[in-house]
Amino acid sequence: MTRRRVVAAIAAFGLLPAVFSFHAPAYAQAYPAKPITLIVPWPAGGSTDISMRAIAKGAEKHLGQPVIVDNKGGASGTLGPATMAATAKPDGYTISQIPITIFRLPLMKNQKVSWNPDTDFTYIVHLTGYAFAVGVRGESPFKKWQDVVDFAKANPGKVSYGTPGAGTSLHIGMELIAGQSGIQLTHVPFKGDGEQRAAVLGGHIDMAVGGSGLVPFVADGTMRALMIWTKERAKAWPDLPALKGLGYPWVLGSPFGIPGPKGMDPKHVQILHDAFKKSLDDPETLAVLDKFFMVPNYADQKGYLEIIKQTTAYEKQALERIGLAK
Repeated sequence: MTRRRVVAAIAAFGLLPAVFSFHAPAYAQAYPAKPITLIVPWPAGGSTDISMRAIAKGAEKHLGQPVIVDNKGGASGTLGPATMAATAKPDGYTISQIPITIFRLPLMKNQKVSWNPDTDFTYIVHLTGYAFAVGVRGESPFKKWQDVVDFAKANPGKVSYGTPGAGTSLHIGMELIAGQSGIQLTHVPFKGDGEQRAAVLGGHIDMAVGGSGLVPFVADGTMRALMIWTKERAKAWPDLPALKGLGYPWVLGSPFGIPGPKGMDPKHVQILHDAFKKSLDDPETLAVLDKFFMVPNYADQKGYLEIIKQTTAYEKQALERIGLAK
């Protein structure tokens, strides 16, 4: 019997709609229909890895599929998203955490990159970032940030600060603040947070810029925080002035979100956006972010693009100030 006769016979018995409706889901599977890979471009077990796993776990509840973390560290956090941009299909099943270095490195001299942050990604949702603070030793004469500004104006270059390295978010942020304040500070780069804190406590430098690593030292009084680089005051330090509250025009830190490869289906983008946005409201997610001194900083796709625009502008300004811009 020919295929046409089989179909005609099925139709005669009123079975054709049932047959075709039975097979319809195979052609129109709802997204997501399988696990989603989330690239985390940092080693397993670090603060970004742990926080992203918590965010992914929260998103799973709303996606109905597992979100599998793939640690792909290297190249200052750019290897993972750059690999995704170059090789992943824009089908919504491969996404990545994206650090600020994706936007910074193309602006820096002597840096060749394989990606264009304006054209190689589909930005889905902005999530959070590390909150940074400026700290001094407990017996420092600087009791508040204005004390630093006043002294530095009278004594250019006499106030020193440490960061985990030249060209880091902490170095760039501090130079932006100094420029806005009309002061000149002396930057002392270290290999990590531990070294610069030891230098502050030993009286070798005046200030340290750091994140969650400052919390226990401030808590026991060996260090004193002067300000935090956020829009609003932090839960951990409710009496500490935020950068915005001090009159500075930015929120500085190390913000990050999630993009996919360029060319993603807008419907898939919206589904992913909604799931990860809801994760930021999940108490379990928030508990992990608090642990690592992270403040939720949600933005949708349009808001994310505006954050990128602002970030690129102030990064370029700061790189020019410290002589690292192209």
